[in-house]
Amino acid sequence: MEPSPGTAEEPELRHVEKDVLIPKMMREKARELCSEKVQAFTKCCQESGFLMVIKCQQENAALKECLTTYYNDPAFYEECKIEYLKQREEFRVTGIPAKQRQQKLPTST
Repeated sequence: MEPSPGTAEEPELRHVEKDVLIPKMMREKARELCSEKVQAFTKCCQESGFLMVIKCQQENAALKECLTTYYNDPAFYEECKIEYLKQREEFRVTGIPAKQRQQKLPTST
């Protein structure tokens, strides 16, 4: 059945986009959103040295719980998917990857 003209189609995602690129974006955003727990775990590991496996279990559990909450949230997946699709569309229009666009800010001298 053909979609009628003017209706919004669901953009087609490749396997690598669904299973690799969007989850990567989710991990990066979740780490930012859980930054307090990431910092606590990092600090504990730095202070504990080789004993971090034993001493940092509480911080590790809190970090895992925070990250897992985001990973398992379908709304968060959709948010990241929409952001990814915007970046993909900008790349297709400009030919410049998002990271390069962010690095090259216009300067006026």
